Amino acid sequence: MELMSDILPPSGSSVKTDDASSLSDSRGVGVDDPNAMVARNIRRYREERKLSLGELARRAHLSKQTLSKIEIGSGNPTIGTMAAIADALGLSIRSLMTEWGSPVRISRASVAVWNGGDQGVKERMLDTIYGSGDVRSWLLRFRMTAAGPTTAGVANSSVVRYEPSATGTLHHCYLISGRARVGPAGETLDLEAGDFVRFPGDTKHVFQSLSGDALLHIVTTVPGVPQFQPVRDGSP
Repeated sequence: MELMSDILPPSGSSVKTDDASSLSDSRGVGVDDPNAMVARNIRRYREERKLSLGELARRAHLSKQTLSKIEIGSGNPTIGTMAAIADALGLSIRSLMTEWGSPVRISRASVAVWNGGDQGVKERMLDTIYGSGDVRSWLLRFRMTAAGPTTAGVANSSVVRYEPSATGTLHHCYLISGRARVGPAGETLDLEAGDFVRFPGDTKHVFQSLSGDALLHIVTTVPGVPQFQPVRDGSP
């Protein structure tokens, strides 16, 4: 039985999404909406360059209100508007229309889809991404002691906080046991054993035990090349 044969679909076919998974950006906009993808990318690139909404609007010769609507996914920008924004960011339009893996993907164990079944073996697809770079597989273990909860390498604390990693970094987390809270700071998700979540690691993020003992398996992917370019010299 070749359970893994559907990871890379035949040419021309579409990749099926797990019905047990939900995809959303940090503002809850569905990621299947092209406007939402453009909105996420503009916001990420703008924040990467430490530009305010007003400053980017000025550089792109747009009103702040227009840019604000585009960033929340409620606008419907024309090609000309996107070209102006891309130029102000020092990018190509294609950069704004390419998914960089920024959405959070959550797959709950309670409604997970398992495929196969021959000889008692089934497969649950957690996630698929494409690209090149480093892939790091690691475990994060929380354990309760007499002095209180501890984590490997972090004494007397049930929370591990991380600063942003390299741009484009993703954490793919599967909770093996216990209960945990993980994700970008301010946008965490509570997990039960068997839940899976993928989230950006290039912003501040946390791993927290909600049950004393907990064990997380984490695969961290780090792009081999920068995903963002600096604003060109002489940009308006």
